[in-house]
Amino acid sequence: MKRLGIVLAALMLVAAGCADDTPDDEGPQTIRLVTHDSFYVSEGTLEQFEAETGHTVEHLEAGDAGTMVNQAVLTKDNPVADVMFGIDNTFLGRALDEDLFEEYVSPRLDDVPDSLNLDTRVTPIDFGDVCLNYDIAGLAERGVEPPSTLRDLTDPKYAGLLVVEHPGTSSPGLAFLLATIATFGEEGDYTWDSFWSDLVANDVLVTAGWEDAYYGSFSGGSGEGDRPIVVSYASSPPAEVIYADPPVTEAPTGVVTAGCFRQIEFAGILAGTPVPNAARQLVDFMLDLTFQEDIPLNMFVFPANKNAELPDEFVRYTEIPDEPAVVAPEEIDANRSRWIEEWIEVVAS
Repeated sequence: MKRLGIVLAALMLVAAGCADDTPDDEGPQTIRLVTHDSFYVSEGTLEQFEAETGHTVEHLEAGDAGTMVNQAVLTKDNPVADVMFGIDNTFLGRALDEDLFEEYVSPRLDDVPDSLNLDTRVTPIDFGDVCLNYDIAGLAERGVEPPSTLRDLTDPKYAGLLVVEHPGTSSPGLAFLLATIATFGEEGDYTWDSFWSDLVANDVLVTAGWEDAYYGSFSGGSGEGDRPIVVSYASSPPAEVIYADPPVTEAPTGVVTAGCFRQIEFAGILAGTPVPNAARQLVDFMLDLTFQEDIPLNMFVFPANKNAELPDEFVRYTEIPDEPAVVAPEEIDANRSRWIEEWIEVVAS
């Protein structure tokens, strides 16, 4: 009996230890949400989720999307958050290779187009298209029509008119590079690096980031420069209308829908979270119309939920490309560094 008591006591200790390791995820929980530093929602949006569920959302900012993913990789054995928002398809391949996320298929994915669903470990929340933007009045003054294809940019009539961002230091810069790779490919008589060589010969200007390009070198909208074509977003024209002072009734900038690259932003439940059930509820809420319809006017991207109603400015002043350029996340992950290095050789030579 004494031996039996010892054995039973040992089993109870083991059971207690196992219980401590099992997520206690039935009542109100604190959910740590890590995002990039461009995450904005209206006051009261996350509070509505907290009121509905009893959970608390602790928001952590981690810099840009690349920095956020790097930090998550370094801390994956002891994750600092439970849910990640803002990883996009240009960094998704690395995160999946590192097994950062748990499998989760939200029941609300029925409301999301299949084209946005890339992997069952992440949930598409929004998308934005990196596209050429142009200064409507600036091109008209020069007697030049907007380009209709990427190849048009190599025409001498567009010499000195284009400003782009460096793909090694800028998210839209990388997206535009990927669009050129998807458009022209790596093999054949005219490849993506042939295109960039022609852009260099046509006096393309390269800046470190989007703000330098759009506000510094671009002549349209809020820009103060002299170049009427810039790599920006399909949602930039409505932003120009919304923030115009004095108010305007027409967008001063336009979008070239050819050669756009679609950036899809995802939410993922970090593997090892102690609150998986609460984390799933937060991901589901991000696909709810309350959150989805709050996205456009705060982050100037499009909601993933096809039932979300768009603000009038998004309907009137922009258009969504029918066939954006596509490069698979795993292909991006395998070639990103090489492509950027080759781009630097072409542009700096």
